[in-house]
Amino acid sequence: MSTVPAEPSAPAQWEAWKRKEIPPAEQVRTGLWSIPVPIPHNPLRYTISYVAEADDGLLVVDPGWFSPATWDALTAGLALLGGSVSDVVGVVVTHIHADHHGLSGRLRAESGAWVAMHPAEVEALPSRLATWVEENADRSWLTACGVPADVIEEMSFSPAQMKPFMDMVEPDLLLADGDPVPHGDRTLRAIWTPGHTPGHICLHDETRDVLLTGDHVLPRISPNIGLTLIEDDPLSSFMASLERVAEFDTAEILPAHEYRFRGIAARTVALLQHHQERCDEIATVLRTVGEATAWQVTERLTWSRGWENVKGVMRRSALAETAAHLQYMRKKGTLELLDGSVRRWRLAAQM
Repeated sequence: MSTVPAEPSAPAQWEAWKRKEIPPAEQVRTGLWSIPVPIPHNPLRYTISYVAEADDGLLVVDPGWFSPATWDALTAGLALLGGSVSDVVGVVVTHIHADHHGLSGRLRAESGAWVAMHPAEVEALPSRLATWVEENADRSWLTACGVPADVIEEMSFSPAQMKPFMDMVEPDLLLADGDPVPHGDRTLRAIWTPGHTPGHICLHDETRDVLLTGDHVLPRISPNIGLTLIEDDPLSSFMASLERVAEFDTAEILPAHEYRFRGIAARTVALLQHHQERCDEIATVLRTVGEATAWQVTERLTWSRGWENVKGVMRRSALAETAAHLQYMRKKGTLELLDGSVRRWRLAAQM
């Protein structure tokens, strides 16, 4: 399901995105640059890292995926603006997904910089989750969602695949809602926007009139809002966070993917409508089939690539997103959950 895209405000980024290329690094404002860095073997293609001047060096927001190609692009971008890794004094992470936080550890090790994130994001680190989540919890959840056994094998991760994620670093500093980023007299402040992850933050610079949105608001696609082990109703959190950032409608929006744009108020309306349409589609599915598992609902929904082209990890994301919508609708009283070893869903009696 698509949403109404936002109008681009950065011609070079927009043209590169249309050509399926990585955009060039460029100066966004005085003392603020964008450096797109690749995400190997990923349809998103790149993360846009941002670099801001600090009194004593440089700040990097979302350094990117843990790969040599990403590191090379980041260091080349720093060189273009006249800096280097040794100039980096701070790393701010909007959220801990590997295409944002993967390089933080290497950047800290080679520069001596501090790493900062929201307190709720610390608890979502895979290494933290592993200390209290049962070893078979993931497979149990997939089974409860009705995923066939052979598909569970396709969607599962091996210890070797998980190791880089388990090694992602913990922060040195915590940024709660409204906290200024510690870099001299600048005005960059954290805005807590849970939903995509529990501790996702945006960064607002009132002086430059820009809002760095991470994955919270993107110009064309909706970020994955998936049910997690540590948040019971992420979709409600996401919707509330959308309404909050809509207040920054004068700002130019600097997302972590695709391209810069303006008009965040209209964009949030489109995203809210998208999720309501998804809920309506789920209701239609359940009205047709009566009762269904989360997996059976997921298979019947509209996906931009077509369900037959959704494979592997993308299937996990699709299932988690469907589960988040089911839980949201349950909280609203429109769905009922029939609990058991395999959980089934149906429309509430009043529907």
